[in-house]
Amino acid sequence: MVGEGYRFLEHSSDVYVEAWGGSLEEAFEQAAKAMFDTMTDIGLVEPKVEVEVSAEGLDEQELLYSWLENLLVEYEVESLLFSRFKVYPIRREGEILRLKASAYGESLNLEKHPSKVEVKAVTYHLMEIRQENSGFRVRVLFDI
Repeated sequence: MVGEGYRFLEHSSDVYVEAWGGSLEEAFEQAAKAMFDTMTDIGLVEPKVEVEVSAEGLDEQELLYSWLENLLVEYEVESLLFSRFKVYPIRREGEILRLKASAYGESLNLEKHPSKVEVKAVTYHLMEIRQENSGFRVRVLFDI
């Protein structure tokens, strides 16, 4: 694993992605990119607006789920697509892990943003978070 990135893995009926980065925060950023790349060509999504996003969870998996689900809500409710993410250092406060982040993108424009596959939900099925020598690797399945 070098640097950061993501790739799509084989799955029979949903979208399964693997994302990695030098830190857990970078891996979470890449997982978010993969989710939006599932829905449109994120190369066409300009960082015109910044949205602050927060998430919390009792463990890293719940935090990843909450992070991606909160971004999906921004897409569904505000019709926003994102192409860039900055996750600030994850903090533990007592039993809770907390994440604050900025997501950069623009309003959905069907003439500009080709529709691929709509992500209906983030799932815990097949979710993995692993720390490796060079950083973190996460896997997550999106229900389509």
